[in-house]
Amino acid sequence: MSITNRTSVAASPTFSVQDRALRRRSVQDIPPRFLHPLQNDRIRLLILENISQEAVSAFRTLGFHVDHYTTAMTEDQLVEKIATYHAIGIRSKTKITQRVINAAPRLLAIGCFCIGTNQVDLNAAAAAGIPVFNSPFSNSRSVAELVMAELIALSRQLFERSYELRNGTWNKKSKGCWEVRGKTLGIVGYGHIGSQLSVLAESFGMRVLFHDIINIMPLGTARQMPTLSALLADSDFVTLHVPELPETTNLISA
Repeated sequence: MSITNRTSVAASPTFSVQDRALRRRSVQDIPPRFLHPLQNDRIRLLILENISQEAVSAFRTLGFHVDHYTTAMTEDQLVEKIATYHAIGIRSKTKITQRVINAAPRLLAIGCFCIGTNQVDLNAAAAAGIPVFNSPFSNSRSVAELVMAELIALSRQLFERSYELRNGTWNKKSKGCWEVRGKTLGIVGYGHIGSQLSVLAESFGMRVLFHDIINIMPLGTARQMPTLSALLADSDFVTLHVPELPETTNLISA
């Protein structure tokens, strides 16, 4: 039960901030949509940005018509093409704007094969009755591992030593290089990525602090800080894992 509660709470900051942002925005009136029964072979899916061929094969096995593209599309390209499709699958580069939604009278669903949904005009989609799905756990572990790799590389000046070696200098000095064990990692945004990173950092012997807009039960021995300033003052390394929203723009060095 504790794991279920923790997952629910960790996901709530993104939704609560988005909900507030959506309520502040105005939406033009969009004609109502009516759902009609369709056979699978009549449903057309537009899949962009080189989404896994396994997903494409799975859709086709179910009888859906799938058009798959390896790249993103611009707004003008989508407006020209999307009218005949019932669903679209994207990653982070493709932008689903209100103009795109207005040009998609048959669209029934938008699938974001990534963690965020900020590339979709959620307000326009909601007004049109189009659900937007994302994959909050799709690459959270990968990002957490990448952050740890970058943290160690920075701590050991790996980039500088690599540059010197490529230019013929073998520098064995360790001045300014540090083990991450015993250092403090400050995590801003304790959602799916931040919480997994917290566990990985502690396994490296790091002390973990985090700051979030709501009170969250920490994993391990991580400790929540009351303010961003308090976290910055007590951290050796700082990493940000927050959605791109007006509230998070220029969060550091505003």
